Amino acid sequence: MIRENQRFLNRVLFLLDSITALTALYAAWWLRFESNLLGQVDIGTRLTKFSYLIPALYIIPLYLFINYLIGLYSPQRASRFSHEFVLVIKSNLIVLLLVMSILFFIKEIHYSRLVLLIFLILNIILSTIERLTLRWFLRYIRNRGYNKKYLLILGAGRLGREFYNKISHHQEYGYEILGFLDDDPEKLGKSIGSTKILGKLEQLPEILTSLQIDEVIIALPVTAYKRIANVIDLCEKYGVKALIIPDFFDLIPAKPRISDLDGIPLIDIRHVPLDEPVNKIIKRLFDIVFSLSVLILLCPLFILIAIGVKLSSPGPVFFSQERIGLYRRPFKMYKFRSMYVSDDTVSQTQWTVKNDPRRTKFGAFLRKTSLDELPQFWNVLKGDMSVIGPRPERPYFVEQFKERIPKYMIKHHVRPGITGWAQVNGWRGDTSIEERIKCDLYYVENWTFSLDIKIIIMTILNGFFNKNAY
Repeated sequence: MIRENQRFLNRVLFLLDSITALTALYAAWWLRFESNLLGQVDIGTRLTKFSYLIPALYIIPLYLFINYLIGLYSPQRASRFSHEFVLVIKSNLIVLLLVMSILFFIKEIHYSRLVLLIFLILNIILSTIERLTLRWFLRYIRNRGYNKKYLLILGAGRLGREFYNKISHHQEYGYEILGFLDDDPEKLGKSIGSTKILGKLEQLPEILTSLQIDEVIIALPVTAYKRIANVIDLCEKYGVKALIIPDFFDLIPAKPRISDLDGIPLIDIRHVPLDEPVNKIIKRLFDIVFSLSVLILLCPLFILIAIGVKLSSPGPVFFSQERIGLYRRPFKMYKFRSMYVSDDTVSQTQWTVKNDPRRTKFGAFLRKTSLDELPQFWNVLKGDMSVIGPRPERPYFVEQFKERIPKYMIKHHVRPGITGWAQVNGWRGDTSIEERIKCDLYYVENWTFSLDIKIIIMTILNGFFNKNAY
């Protein structure tokens, strides 16, 4: 019977990743200089094939090292491929930036950056195929009874049953539950599904001796603290890995983050990807570049809108309004003024309604086309907002919504945005706040840079006209 040997699997992955990277690098050179698919290249101005493949001596070790650092050689048995795919993209982007930095510092100006870009694309494609194939192979042999891990569940109550049901629906993970142990006399000798309750917890040493157990899953209530401590001691005595399902696991999100405070583990019950420094830097750099580009490129449009606002009614061109942003801190959000000048209290506590008499004719056009939102790119540049994120709300309504809508305030764990996941899914303007918050929570907990790009593309494709904007 074959058992999963992570060390052996890592060696295979190291070898496959090395071959994949070398193949991608050679293919990138061939496409650029030999295939003529990307245009003719002057032979006198290019480096030799040897010169292009020499950097593989540091590119491949660097690539393997980055893969190791971000977790691509950690067990992926029960993880989704989408998670692994994101790690592959992240690793390749990091390697590309590092290699370009190295070439810059060694003043190698003739090494084609296009070759590196092609290498990036090809390596992502080939690595994806490689890891999909490996996953398919492992799941294929697991479904035939090989490469399995054998589990024993302690506790046949709510936690144990839920874990059993999860495993039963994912045979491809390669886990097999050999049985349960539980102290409830009414459960002894019975079965959960096709798996028997083998005995009481005190029989654990006997079970660990008689059966080949790889992992013990502790699914006991938190009130059984002393029993849990004894079970852990026994598992360590017999060299069996013990894993604990927290009694309050249903309060913990699917991807919790565990930190450490001087040896005390802390479970973050609301994992926010943008709390991670690398993700935070990537998003902020993108915000700066994108907002600065928009402000420069659309400068003529800004001038035309400003003239239109001035001609439509007396008053300032810009309108500022207090909104609640990151970490529940207030900030001034800017818009092109679309209404007649009035008491600021009214705008802070009232929704805009259809045919609102406060709007100017030009202002109605600005709101319908979302052009009144353009000054918010200045908020993005300042750091008050992001290009993508949950839309910020006025303090008056935040106080109402936080009492009425569960988890409403979680949206303030990230910077508010000009557009967001809720908006591209149709929840703009006068629509359901509850559905909007569901989208906002999804964005907060599942942020990736690729999701931001997807939202930008969807915003453009969906158009800027908003039928719910009054």
